Amino acid sequence: MPHAKFTPADPAPPPMALPHPLARTRAGISGFPSPAQDYEGRTLDLNERLVKRPSASFFMTVTGDSMDSLGIHDGDLLLIDRSIEPRPGHILVALVEGEITVKRYQLKGRQPYLCSANPAYPPIPLEDLDCQVWGVVRSVIHEYTV
Repeated sequence: MPHAKFTPADPAPPPMALPHPLARTRAGISGFPSPAQDYEGRTLDLNERLVKRPSASFFMTVTGDSMDSLGIHDGDLLLIDRSIEPRPGHILVALVEGEITVKRYQLKGRQPYLCSANPAYPPIPLEDLDCQVWGVVRSVIHEYTV
């Protein structure tokens, strides 16, 4: 079974708070709001919205261009969930032969590969490689320069 090649980074991570502060902001509303809406306590908590399992989640900043065509760009912030079982099609953060990488997990035939979204980078066959999955990418936060 191809999943058996993965070694989890830590099968029972200790509970801990996420290393990023709680972010609160007012949610956007379309149309013409009532003046009373200015006094409602509407907030958007990105931790609540994006982080499903806080004790198994962490953030990581991307470097490189190997996942550009999937909307993951240099400098983006990834939210990774270590509790999700990797399946083909998931985008993973993994330690492959001592190097951290972000790639899409795919099966070609019955062989597992980590594939980039940039044709300049060939697929990484996981056969006979030391691969430790750190988690599955749950969200990508991309900031625009303004």
